[in-house]
Amino acid sequence: MSRRVVRQSKFRHVFGQAAKADQAYEDIRVSKVTWDSSFCAVNPKFLAIIVEAGGGGAFIVLPLAKTGRVDKNYPLVTGHTAPVLDIDWCPHNDNVIASASDDTTIMVWQIPDYTPMRNITEPILTLEGHSKRVGILSWHPTARNVLLSAGGDNVIIIWNVGTGEVLLSLDNIHPDVIHSVCWNSNGRLLATTCKDKTLRIIDPRKGQVVAERFAAHEGMRPMRAVFTRQGHIFTTGFTRMSQRELGLWDPNNFEEPVALQEMDTSNGVLLPFYDPDSSIVYLCGKGDSSIRYFEITEEPPFVHYLNTFSSKEPQRGMGFMPKRGLDVSKCEIARFYKLHERKCEPIIMTVPRKSDLFQDDLYPDTPGPEPALEADEWLSGQDAEPVLISLRDGYMPPKHRELRVTKRNILDVRPPPGPRRSQSASDAPLSGRGRLPRGTPAGEPTRERA
Repeated sequence: MSRRVVRQSKFRHVFGQAAKADQAYEDIRVSKVTWDSSFCAVNPKFLAIIVEAGGGGAFIVLPLAKTGRVDKNYPLVTGHTAPVLDIDWCPHNDNVIASASDDTTIMVWQIPDYTPMRNITEPILTLEGHSKRVGILSWHPTARNVLLSAGGDNVIIIWNVGTGEVLLSLDNIHPDVIHSVCWNSNGRLLATTCKDKTLRIIDPRKGQVVAERFAAHEGMRPMRAVFTRQGHIFTTGFTRMSQRELGLWDPNNFEEPVALQEMDTSNGVLLPFYDPDSSIVYLCGKGDSSIRYFEITEEPPFVHYLNTFSSKEPQRGMGFMPKRGLDVSKCEIARFYKLHERKCEPIIMTVPRKSDLFQDDLYPDTPGPEPALEADEWLSGQDAEPVLISLRDGYMPPKHRELRVTKRNILDVRPPPGPRRSQSASDAPLSGRGRLPRGTPAGEPTRERA
């Protein structure tokens, strides 16, 4: 991996630094579930971590500013009857998070800006459609309230969280366990990896595989894939001799890799975190104590090794902050939240610059919190690029926005339609799954699905 020629790049000297001890989050019992998800999700407001919990599954949500020792009685988000396997913040609402569990359900939660007094146990929505554990969640990058889930039943379901309906179900594409799913930048295509060693590019609205490559990495261990800014696919996997390997592929020509590099003989799955603004990919191995990062460019060898951040302790999982949550005044280009056994430690990646002024070249306009499309527009075939914002003056998260769920289901328990608009949602029966979702106007007629 040695560099033979000094290459011009503004990211050549990026360095990682662990935050000071008082900036860490202490006394968190991180989940011990053997599942290859990152166990951690972060946005400009909150840090969420899957934790050990008796009698079901739980995760903890902390305001970013609440560093230091976490009270052992701090409220958790509990509702699943089996361990939580994945969590993902909604990119268009910083107070909404989805969780997936071994109990086959997905739950969508509204997190208040204030610290709750007791555990949050009531999700806004419970999505039931998978027949086995659900291990992967991913929100659509540009369409409002569109959530993807992948389960142990080898099925991918795309939901409209605004109505609780299934938009699409891809149930005959993967013959075996799905290891990873990734949207491209405008949410038109999916890249998936599967236990059958095949890398697939899928058009979800047509339900078709657009391109596929068998044995992109020849080893049997799990593969991961992410889309790059140029539309290429970056993958991590294992060789036949169980060496870790990274690859770069052009979906228009899957025969030969654009680049293929062997790494080391460690056995932890490499989780790739890709930043499209800088085209840097960070590789965090489960059980590793390092983060390696590479710049992806148009010139050979296409994947350029930059550096490695090393620490003493292995990582149990990793959270990756969206660009709008970074401190632009310190030339911070990435921030990770590294999970230890009992704590979470921020790791900050910085480009060394002498000037205090805003660095335009480091911070191009980046996706903001506004969706570009509604769910039904996307389903009807429309595509739109993310709505970009400038980070020149820093980013302030918008105030708390309620997620309104309008169920189109005859099982909804609703007050009878009529002029009595004063009847509140709290008058509706709260028993069972079919209760009136919060935020639904009382007195709205039930629309039966055709």
